[in-house]
This record gives sequence, structure tokens and C-alpha cells, in this order.
Amino acid sequence: MRRSGIGLWTLLGALWVGVGLPWGWSAAETFTVASFNLENYLESPRGNRPAKPAESKSKVRESLLAIRADVVALQEIGDLDALHNLRGALQRQGLDYPHWEHVRGHDAILFVGVLSRYPIVARRPHTNEQFLLQGRRFQVNRGFAEVDIQVNPHYTFTLITAHLKSRRESASADQADLREQEALLLREKVDARLAATPDANLVVLGDLNDTKDSRTLRILRGRGKLALVDTRPAERNGDNHPSAGRALDARRITWTYYYAKEDRYDRLDYILLSPGLAREWLPEGTYVFALPNWGLASDHRPVVAAFAAEER
Repeated sequence: MRRSGIGLWTLLGALWVGVGLPWGWSAAETFTVASFNLENYLESPRGNRPAKPAESKSKVRESLLAIRADVVALQEIGDLDALHNLRGALQRQGLDYPHWEHVRGHDAILFVGVLSRYPIVARRPHTNEQFLLQGRRFQVNRGFAEVDIQVNPHYTFTLITAHLKSRRESASADQADLREQEALLLREKVDARLAATPDANLVVLGDLNDTKDSRTLRILRGRGKLALVDTRPAERNGDNHPSAGRALDARRITWTYYYAKEDRYDRLDYILLSPGLAREWLPEGTYVFALPNWGLASDHRPVVAAFAAEER
């Protein structure tokens, strides 16, 4: 039988009936989670990276206001001022994220973060992850943010967001090898969580900077009973034709990133689910957000997934 939330919350749930839920909770039956790489969301120039233009910031907010996800994982967010200024601007436009996380890795300019409507009840930031490659020690540039989020008195899930090594060439090592090592460390976090609680509600999401059949994604998805489920968000453009064969995905528009130098569109942003959370997944509420002039906001498009807020 599946674990159904935290026993204390279950016990106290009845006491809250008629008197309201704590911390601004509503009796949510479903919730949505999104991931969005904001492309250099900086308040001021840092190194060789310019400040984010006001027009671009406005388009980021337009995207987030349209999605209205309950929880948003962010990549390429700047320092705490950048995060709080974004939160404040969204709040003034009617979208409040009172709970947040901001995690740095080796990179001192860009970070990962989380915005949440729901309380973050545990935090396990991974800020100093290291690995050996060809006799040299490397650090994970952006770190991993890991949080537990309490959606309602009876339902909690764990979120891990990452921004793995880009596909740009590196002078210190092969870019694919670096990314694969980061994926191995990230998978260790997943394995530790699922070893302790195989039915844990876990979502791993973010800019993984590789394609579906790459070694990076194969490492992270894993194999067997504890393999992660790829939600494969797609545009809501009316496409509903099934795949041409059992081994093929349906021909839907799933790209999330545009690389201007090569005029190339790729799916690099993912929402991956543990077997436990996959039971609550609502595919009909899962999509790539398509917006006119989307590129003003970022070179990435947001991905969104929906879930039932109850154990199944």
C-alpha cells in the first residue's frame, strides 16, 4: 500500500475543515509544475553576460502569467535580487509565489531556483558536487536544487531541478563527458531518494542540454522498476495523431530550445517522473508553452506538467 502523505497532516486535516487551511493553502485537487530556462536573467552585466533587457523580462513575466504554474523550476536566474525582483513583479501582476529556493553551484553568475505557491517543507541544496574525469577534478557548475513541497495536508512531492553542462565546447574536457558525469551525480540523488522510499513522489526537471536518446538522458532515466518516466510535453496546437509504430513517438512539436548559430530546434528541457508520481500524472495538462514572439523571453520555451494532488 502506498504511503499517503505525512501522518500528522492526515490527522490534522479534519481539524482544518471549516476553519481554512494554513499558510494560504487551498484544497487543491490538481497542481502544475513547470520548468523554464530564463536565458541570462541578470539585473546587471556580469562577466561577458549582459543584463536582461526590460523587454525580455516583460516577456518572461507574460509567459509565467499565462502558464500560472503552481511550482516553477528556474534555470539561468541571476542572484537573489534577480529572483526577488521577478517574484515582486509577478506578485504585482496577480501571481504570488510566497515560497522560493535559490541554489548556486560553482558558477558565481547564474543559478537554479524554485518558485512555489505551496510551502517548501524541506530543502536539500546540492552546491558543491564534484567528480573526477581523466584524472582531473571538476565541479557541477549550476548545482542542483532539491526541495519537498506540501501541496495540501495529504500530499507532498520532491522536486529536483538541474541545468546540466551546455553543448558548447570546453577547453578543459569534452562537453559530452562533462554533462554525462553531471547526470551520474544527479541520478545518484534520484537513487538515494527512491532507495529510501521506492514510491516517493519525485519530479526531476530542467535544462538537461541533451537529446532523448543521448547517454546523458539514458543515465538519468535509469532502468528497471525505478526508471523515470519522460512526460514528453508537446505544443497544444491540435495535433492528436498517434505514433506511426509502437517504437516511435507521435509526430508532435516538442522542441524547447533554438540554437541560432546552427538554425536548430531541439528538445533539451524535460520533466521526468518517478514511478510513484507518474501514477498522479495528468498527460492532458502537460505541454510545451507556445507564445507569439516567445524568443523575446528566452532561447528556451517553458514545459508544464499537471498532476492529481492525491495518492493513486
